[in-house]
Amino acid sequence: MLGLFLVCWRALCRYRVVNDPRPRLRELGTPYIYAALHAHQVAGVFANDEERVAALVSRSRDGDLLVPSLRLRRMRAVRGSTSKNGHDKGGRAAFSELGDLLAAGMPALFAVDGPRGPRNHVNRGIAVLSRRADAPILPTLVLPSRRWFLTRTWDRFQIPKPFCTVSVIFGEPILPQAGEDREALCLRVSHALNALESKHDPEEAERAQPQRASA
Repeated sequence: MLGLFLVCWRALCRYRVVNDPRPRLRELGTPYIYAALHAHQVAGVFANDEERVAALVSRSRDGDLLVPSLRLRRMRAVRGSTSKNGHDKGGRAAFSELGDLLAAGMPALFAVDGPRGPRNHVNRGIAVLSRRADAPILPTLVLPSRRWFLTRTWDRFQIPKPFCTVSVIFGEPILPQAGEDREALCLRVSHALNALESKHDPEEAERAQPQRASA
């Protein structure tokens, strides 16, 4: 029921894409990985225009709520999270599955600072997958023109309001470089996402600075 409700809600919004690198990558047959922020997950589901895309979803209550709407929007949920305190939470199996899907031509989507933050901090999973699949990372800001904020959540989770315009704004694709470790690659992705947010959503970028400083 929640998934159907979100699909109906989505129909009330408009969508636009800015600086889209995907047509060229598709022509070349190059798989790619979206790097988005956890706060933008609902807007990202709304704005999805891919025929198929695999999304990494944490094994959490929030993830359970998101899965039905992903399925209705032609998005394949791959469940798993990065390990914590040496305990694997399905991350290894999820990365293996995502790698296979990328090899088959299906784009992948990461909420890079999920599932617990700090806000705007890029976790290492996207760098591991990008290097393993030799796939470019697309820094992606999904920005509703009007939105609600869940102010008690760690990331100020955002929900598009009806009749808003949802903008999907891309940075330049980021390719893993020879000899570059995953921390350096994550840092480049972080800088690209921060630059997009500072330019297009400066108030939220300002709010994210204390968490970035503590990360």
